[in-house]
Amino acid sequence: MEITASMVKELRERSGAGMMECKKALVENQGDIDTSIEWLRKQGLAKADKKASRVAAEGRIAMAQENQSGNGSKAVLVEINSETDFVAKDSNFLAFTEAVAKAALASGAQDVEALKAVKLPTGETVEEARAAVVAKVGENVQVRRMMRIDSAHQVAAYLHGGRIGVLVEAKGGSADFARGVAMHVAAMNPAYNKAADVPVAFIEKEKEIELAKMSEKDKAKPAQILEKIIGGKIAKIVNENTLYGQPYVLNTDQTVEAAAKAAGADVIGFKRIVVGEGIEKVVEDYAAEVMKQAGLA
Repeated sequence: MEITASMVKELRERSGAGMMECKKALVENQGDIDTSIEWLRKQGLAKADKKASRVAAEGRIAMAQENQSGNGSKAVLVEINSETDFVAKDSNFLAFTEAVAKAALASGAQDVEALKAVKLPTGETVEEARAAVVAKVGENVQVRRMMRIDSAHQVAAYLHGGRIGVLVEAKGGSADFARGVAMHVAAMNPAYNKAADVPVAFIEKEKEIELAKMSEKDKAKPAQILEKIIGGKIAKIVNENTLYGQPYVLNTDQTVEAAAKAAGADVIGFKRIVVGEGIEKVVEDYAAEVMKQAGLA
């Protein structure tokens, strides 16, 4: 049967696929729109499988949160990766990340595997929608990580440029204070919440390092004095590595601990993720590759 421009237009609008792909789908399926949509989805899955091994270290952190008046709050962060920053700004990719974050929050999914099976408002699962995005943008796209906090207390969520995401749980205090702490965590990246959360092994290791850095003259000092010197250095290191010990970015004249006390709050904990952290990126040296192929290297 004849494939008309209006048929191609309708399929494009409904599927989001490219014009040539829509025309091919209609030809393959005798002009049936619904069958063509299913065909395109299957093609997308095939393309997604082929691209799945390619490194995706760019992307975006998506966020969703909900404050339940009088019943606590909840928030979620989802890291979704692409191969390039260009695709990370694509409208199809952005729409997908927003939909996934909302679905993660509403579904109560606790990890990525559970999230993949969650259905979006379109009727597709997150995994099916991901494969469709791969077909549209032409890159590997992966839902890599998610973090959530469901609490009877206050939960603040903060995104910095779509690349750093932070969740903070606080008992007492205002929403503005909790958000301010989330901004601090995004900027300063504390390893631990409070001094009591710092592992003993970390402290012992730092003591070894500080002792090794000392001169023989200092090492020869009485044990009590030596312990006091080392203790002061360790206290400084603990403050540098803990949220409560760091100078508060919104008021560096006081620590976060002092700011929390003034706000009538207690920070219970936090979560922080950065796009692509831990993924080994492949750096292409195109000039070297060209020279090699030309026999000049």
